[in-house]
Amino acid sequence: MDKSKILIVEDDKAVCNLMSTTLEVQNYQYHVAKNGKNAIMDVASYCPDVMILDLGLPDMDGVDIIRKVRGWTNMPIIVVSARSEDMDKVEALDAGADDYLTKPFSIEELLARLRVALRRVRFDREKFSEDASSYQNGELKIDYAAGCVFLDGEEIHLTPSEYRLLCLLAKNTGKVLTHNYILKEVWGNTINSDTQSLRVFMATLRKKIERDSTKVKYIQTHIGVGYRMIQH
Repeated sequence: MDKSKILIVEDDKAVCNLMSTTLEVQNYQYHVAKNGKNAIMDVASYCPDVMILDLGLPDMDGVDIIRKVRGWTNMPIIVVSARSEDMDKVEALDAGADDYLTKPFSIEELLARLRVALRRVRFDREKFSEDASSYQNGELKIDYAAGCVFLDGEEIHLTPSEYRLLCLLAKNTGKVLTHNYILKEVWGNTINSDTQSLRVFMATLRKKIERDSTKVKYIQTHIGVGYRMIQH
C-alpha cells in the first residue's frame, strides 16, 4: 500500500464512495470527513499528505477550511467542486488551494492531479527547501546564490522581472498560482490586476526556457486563473 495519506472531504455519498473506491483500488491510504469541522480536526490528527476538498459542505464553505488549515500546514489541497466559474477557482486558489477540479470529473484526471500533488510532497521533502542554494527541475537549474539560471548546462540571461517570476514559480512547483498572487508577490501592489503585463513577461520567460515552443514543458497556463510550474 502507498504510504501517502489522503483526506477526502466530501458530503455527497455517491461522490465520496467513488473517490474512496478509486483510492482503495490504487492502494492509497485514505480517511473521509463529511463536514468542515471534522475536516479541520482530521488535518491536525490524521496529518494527511494531500486533502481532496469539496467546497459545498453542510456546515461551512470549503474556502474557509482552506484559510484555516493554511495557518499551520502547507500540504497540497485539491479542490473538487461543482463551482465552475473562474471567480470561484481564483478565490479557492488565492485562499491557498493548490489545484481545482470541476465536477463532474473523470477518475483518470483526479488520479493525475493527485500524482502531481504527491510528487510535489516528495519534491519538497527530498530535493528542495526555502533555504536551498539551488533548484533543479529537469534540465532547468536556478543558482540562487549567484542569481543565475541554466538550461541543460547553458546559462540563460533573464531580466530581473523574469528571474523573480521564475523563482516564484519554482518555489511553488506543482501549485497553480493565480494572476493576482503572482502580481502581488513579484511587483507588490504597483501593477495589481495588470494581467496583460504579466502575460507579456510570462511569454518572454517561456521563450527562454522552453526548447520547443509548441510543447509545454515547464510553465503551464490555466486559462483565466494563472500559471503552474510543472515538475519533472
